[in-house]
Amino acid sequence: MATTVTLSACWFLLFLNGIMLFTLSNKCMFRETSRYILLFNLLLGDTLLIVVSQLIYCLHLFHIRVMYPVCSVLVLFGTLFSRISPLVLAVMSLERYVAVCHPLRHASIMTREITVRTMLGMWIVCFKIALIQNLLILMFPFEQLESLQMTQPCRYIAMFLVPFYEIYNNTNSALVFFVAGLTNIASYVGIVIAARSATTDKVSARKAKSTLLLHLVQLSLSLLSVIYTNILTILSPLLNWVAFNQMQIFLFVCFVLLPRSLSSLVYGLRDRSLRVELIYLFC
Repeated sequence: MATTVTLSACWFLLFLNGIMLFTLSNKCMFRETSRYILLFNLLLGDTLLIVVSQLIYCLHLFHIRVMYPVCSVLVLFGTLFSRISPLVLAVMSLERYVAVCHPLRHASIMTREITVRTMLGMWIVCFKIALIQNLLILMFPFEQLESLQMTQPCRYIAMFLVPFYEIYNNTNSALVFFVAGLTNIASYVGIVIAARSATTDKVSARKAKSTLLLHLVQLSLSLLSVIYTNILTILSPLLNWVAFNQMQIFLFVCFVLLPRSLSSLVYGLRDRSLRVELIYLFC
């Protein structure tokens, strides 16, 4: 029953994100506006992470054994998509800061070209981080194994074959979330200070503060998804298989699905232009 609910929630979320991605890519206004370009990249990273996480989850659920290279590729893309979301949220925070505190310069700073180049650079950086992390697996003496077939289901923690792999993973995770969190907090403080000025649009400042607080909630939940595998490692020897499987489903919903559902729900419902398009498509 729990598995059915989880799979249904994943498919509904993928459907909702797919509708939003289609809407953002189909309208010229959305393709030319920096905030919607950022939202498209955030939704794209979240959607692809759900797909990879759900695939790994199903492999574990049905006890399907794959080869180490296949699992390594899945983990690579999972790492890539999990790193891109916090960085996009950081850029979205800066975009809101510029829109509120420097409205006259917003059009020249957050142009379509600059936003696209920034997003492309972030995807490249995150891919390099994930690629280097996976190359560390080559330090493991695979030649001593009789076969590259894994003896356990593919999971993120199953690829912690060398000690430095886990150290590298934890270090770059902490660095990414530290940079994103610091950027978000700094933008929020800047907007709070600017809101006290008589020349600042109070309504825009209030909306921006609410948005940045939601960003902080997303970052906090996303940080929990990073330690998701570590929690499972601690619980594994303490619970029997049935209890462990139920706990894994619960943690998967709370730490993986919930943070990724906020993007579509928050921005899809709060943004008036996007909400009108979504209602039109659904109706």
